[in-house]
This record gives sequence, structure tokens and C-alpha cells, in this order.
Amino acid sequence: MNHNIEDIKKRYSIVGHNEGLLKALRMALMVAPADLSVLIQGESGTGKEVLPRIIHDFSARKAKNYLAINCGSIPEGTIDSELFGHEKGAFTDAMSDHAGYFEAADGGTLFLDEVGELPLSTQARLLRVLETGEYLRVGGNQPRTTNVRVVAATNVNMQQAIRDGRFRADLYYRLCGVTIPLPPLRERGEDVLKLFRHFSIQAARAYHTAESLRLAPDAERIMMAYPWPGNIRQLRNIADQLTVLCQGSTLITAQVLEQYGISANSTDIVGPIGTGKTTDEMTGRIEFLEKLVGQLFNQVQALNEVVKGSSLKDNTFSPDASHLLAATPATPMAHPHVTFPPSDHSIDSVIISQPHTYHEEKEQPNPMEYVEEIKDDNELNLEQLERATIEKALRKYRNRRNKAAEALGISQRTLYRKIEQYNIKD
Repeated sequence: MNHNIEDIKKRYSIVGHNEGLLKALRMALMVAPADLSVLIQGESGTGKEVLPRIIHDFSARKAKNYLAINCGSIPEGTIDSELFGHEKGAFTDAMSDHAGYFEAADGGTLFLDEVGELPLSTQARLLRVLETGEYLRVGGNQPRTTNVRVVAATNVNMQQAIRDGRFRADLYYRLCGVTIPLPPLRERGEDVLKLFRHFSIQAARAYHTAESLRLAPDAERIMMAYPWPGNIRQLRNIADQLTVLCQGSTLITAQVLEQYGISANSTDIVGPIGTGKTTDEMTGRIEFLEKLVGQLFNQVQALNEVVKGSSLKDNTFSPDASHLLAATPATPMAHPHVTFPPSDHSIDSVIISQPHTYHEEKEQPNPMEYVEEIKDDNELNLEQLERATIEKALRKYRNRRNKAAEALGISQRTLYRKIEQYNIKD
């Protein structure tokens, strides 16, 4: 069945004429009736969530449920229950039977966003239900059946994830019955200007401003040259900010854009998905991370002096610090353009964690409380410190992982991964 692409774009509020975008729409419409599994690949913020909705609406399943789940937002300890359900008493808080997404979406379509973030144990269960249509609720022993079409999306380089052992190859080939690539905003040419105009009109209506924004010629050139690492999501945020904060003048110039970090010579980080090639931006990212790790390493040295009363000897920082890049300071860093804190031998930033956001003020744990037992090694490396810190926190809170994670300033999901990585026994 032929569909008018312009009608589809209007129905789903899709803006732009880039050939990569149009190709993705045509593929979605072609595969919709085929009932194949579909994998959508594209960077974060490119609008991947629109294509699964189109696929469902133009399939034979359109009268049934369409459910979407973000696999990256659910803690590892509960994601099996969310997907497959659980029986009463399966775990402490399981006060009643619970139907998971595969049960609720029976006969319809299930969209698994950020599927590359699924833990390996869940990947095995997902593979089984895709191959056989059977699954077990958590805590159950009675097989259940479901007839669900899965459309998945990811911003992860799946081939690299398979090589790293983070994603099952058999599940990948099961998910990608058809793969639909979605282009990043920086490759969509004049679509950037069309989208900005679209978002500024929406923002003017939403915020009750007199007139929508207009771009001066020099601003248009900058918008076209900027790499847009956050893609459409970032562009919409910029349009909203400018609408609210520039109500004195609706003409946006290059100088105004620069005040919001948008410039033609921006060094914002851009890492194209699926290429495996190092761009100039990625080279800058590596240099930034090397400096960051060097700073962190200096802080660990200072901590070692506090704990042991002596300096580390013959242990200088090497630019080849890839083995340390898995750990970052607890201070959230949303942008590479930061000023490194002075190496003042303080220890309040040595808790090893992934970046996160604090939503409320709370008393921060004392890192010395967790590292005070690390006194018998001649040399203290980052992995030893991280493992010992986690073990100490688990002992203190009697293996209550939620409390340990809160004390360490990391998410439960990150804590689970670290426990598995270091094979820490409860």
C-alpha cells in the first residue's frame, strides 16, 4: 500500500525534507505490515520514538495495545518484573501478582527504547520470548505465552557492544529483522532551520509571547554549522530558552546564539553511532578525559598520603589511562568545558561513581569512612579503592544495596554492575 509521505509527516508532526529522514519513514511504512522485529538505530535525541508508533499504527496490530518502555530508566533489579511480571511473594515488595509489559501488550506492539542498556540476564529472557513466545513471571514456574511484536531502538554501537560482551549477538540478530537508521540532526542540512521555526512557533503559543523568533542570516549559518550533539531535543530546548529570554527582540543574531553556547567553531562532543572512527570531536573528548583522569589520579595519590601517611612512589600518571576511564568523579559534569578543581589534597570527591544528579540536599557520606581499612598495599590503584569502598559500604549496611548505593552516591543499577564486575559476594 502506498502512503503519501507528506500526509504521514503532518499526522505525526514530523518536520524536514532530508533524504535520510524520508528513507527512514518509507522503511517504517514498508515494514509495518510484515510483522517483523525492527531495530531503530540513531543518536540520542533524533526522534527514534516516532517510528515505532508509525509501525504499529500501519500494522495489523493497530487495534491492540501499543506500549513503550525505556530500558535504561529501570533499575536492573526490577526490570525483569517490569517486562515479564511477577508472582505474589516473589520478593519482599511483591504483595500481589503483577502483569508485565509482555502480558499487557499481548496481540499488540512493544517498543523497547534503549534496548542496548538491558542487563545480560534480561537479554537471555528476552531472547526466549522472542523465539518461542513463552516466558516465566519472576518467582513463577508456569510458562505463559504472548504474541507481541517488538520494535527496539538504541543509540549504542551494537557491534562494539557485542565485541565487548555487553550485548548478546543472538539477541541482536533476532531484534534486527529490519534495521532502520535515523540520521543525526547535523546531517539534515536545512531541516535545522525548519525545525527551529517549527519549535519557535510552538514555544510562542505555549508561553504566550507576541511573536515567534526569526533567525538573522549569520545566525542561520551558525545553526547549520553547529554539530548539535543533543540533536532535535537540544534544538527544541534552545528554541524554548530563546523564546522566553529574548522577548525584547524576536530577531536572533549570531551574537545571541553564542551567548547560549551555539557557535560555528563549537567544540561540543559528537560521536557518530556505528562508525567506530575517531573524529576531531572525539579526539578532543579523549584529550579531555585524559586530563580528567590525571586529575582524579592526583586526588587518589593525595588520599593515599592521608590514609598511609606517605606518598605513592614510582607511580606516575600515563596518558594511556584507558583502564581508569570507567570511573569518574562524583561531581556531575554535563559539558566538557569545565575548569578542573585544584589538587588541594581534599578527599571529598574521591567516591567513585557514575555522573548523576542530586535532587535534594542531603548529608554527604565521608569517604574516609569507607577507605579507612585500605592500609596494607604498597601501591593503591583506582580499581582496588573502588572495590574496597563498595565492600565497606555493603558491610556497613548489611548488604542492603539501596542504602549502600545512596551512601556511595551512585544508582542501584550502577552498584549492581560494580558488584558483578568485581565479583563481590553478599
